[in-house]
Amino acid sequence: MVRQRGVRLRADRRGAGVTDLLHSETAAHVVDDLFDRIDALDRPEIFVDLRPREDVRRDHAASIAAGGPLAGRILVVKNNVDVAGLPTTAACPGFGRIAATDAPAVAALTSAGAVVLGTTNLDQFATGLVGTRSPHGAVRDSRRPEFISGGSSSGSAVAVALGVADIAIGTDTAGSGRIPAALQGIVGIKPTIGVVSTEGVVPACASYDCVTILARDVATADAAMAAMAAAGGPRPFPADLPLAAPAVPVVAVPADLPAMDGAWRDAFQDAIARCRDLGWTVREIPIDHFLAAAALLYDGALVAERYDAVGEYVDEALSDHRVGALDSTVATIISAAGRFSAVDLLADRRRVTELRTAAMAHVEGCDAMVVPTAPFHPSIAEVAADPVATNARMGTYTNFCNLFDLAAIAVPADPSTTVTVAQRSSASPCWPRHTTTRSSSTSPGGSSATTRRPPAGPRRWPRRSISPSSAHTCAASRWTTS
Repeated sequence: MVRQRGVRLRADRRGAGVTDLLHSETAAHVVDDLFDRIDALDRPEIFVDLRPREDVRRDHAASIAAGGPLAGRILVVKNNVDVAGLPTTAACPGFGRIAATDAPAVAALTSAGAVVLGTTNLDQFATGLVGTRSPHGAVRDSRRPEFISGGSSSGSAVAVALGVADIAIGTDTAGSGRIPAALQGIVGIKPTIGVVSTEGVVPACASYDCVTILARDVATADAAMAAMAAAGGPRPFPADLPLAAPAVPVVAVPADLPAMDGAWRDAFQDAIARCRDLGWTVREIPIDHFLAAAALLYDGALVAERYDAVGEYVDEALSDHRVGALDSTVATIISAAGRFSAVDLLADRRRVTELRTAAMAHVEGCDAMVVPTAPFHPSIAEVAADPVATNARMGTYTNFCNLFDLAAIAVPADPSTTVTVAQRSSASPCWPRHTTTRSSSTSPGGSSATTRRPPAGPRRWPRRSISPSSAHTCAASRWTTS
């Protein structure tokens, strides 16, 4: 049996994970308390489906008994990723089907002890960075419900931020695992393309899609990403991958910050000042090539991959006037993407390669790059007034990451700043990376970092040292910015 549920959590519980809040209770009481809390909430937009209480209780008890790095951790999964026995709809009722098996990324986490609670809402077909493009309703910010959650992994981020889940699976093509992490003040990790399997994931742009992890803190996110990396994708790790940044890293930062809200700009500059205080060498670079690539993701022919993924369904639904299941903005974007030719797509891919070559030349000799994750935090009303332009602005500093084959980690650096730190090296670009973001309910920004990390053995992620303090660091991993 599948149930649809709503979520609201009292403000005094925000930020405390399920395991932390309930550490003194028995396994059965943990699940019962969790469901009782969910029953008391008023956030129907967070979940698409919940598993029956009895099934979660059984799996949780088995997880505790068996042990494992994620034993007893409550997991929620973005509804474009298969969970056995639940519909995978990508937030489009009528599109999906009941998943016969877990996606490899989900199976890797449950094998490590995570317990699936249910599936979460998203910007339909993972097309958006705002969290409002869903027939299940706009996912509201965890602290200020008149503001957006960020997307497209909106329900996953808010579930973690409100303490309804310990860890969450998201996906990321243009920033969908990093933007909501930033706006919700949690950790978001996006590996390199191809490092984690995307089998069992409804594609957005298949060439650039990644499965991501969201969690409240770096240690939990790190453990979850280490486990999920067992679901290896098609790309091997290079044998000569460096395992750590130098003791005194050289970080690249943007010389200009277009599209940034004024207060967020100031907060970002404060974060860079903390980098200098840590003894890092900070080098300003032009970011024109990064931003030019970012614009291509939606404004050029690369968006044709979204039509390839679900365009026929969207066009048929529009022609049959079955528009109730479609978000109008998403339907317009995907249907229009069918206009591009193969020649257009090849030309834009060639342009991305040219821009990447030029951009990477600017960070040559740098160990990391620090950029904002999100340039501002709009209200739901602001998005409704101009959904396309607002969404485009949200992706200013995230869209280029997958196009340039970078990994990223978004981690809390300060309650009032959002930046991205990334590390680059001359070795193969297929290493995994992460992005980090943090923001508070009333202050601008957060910070994010992107890294490349090798496995400690086949498909295993090594431990890294990232401080969730007022400064973001990358002391024990390989980093790349986005």
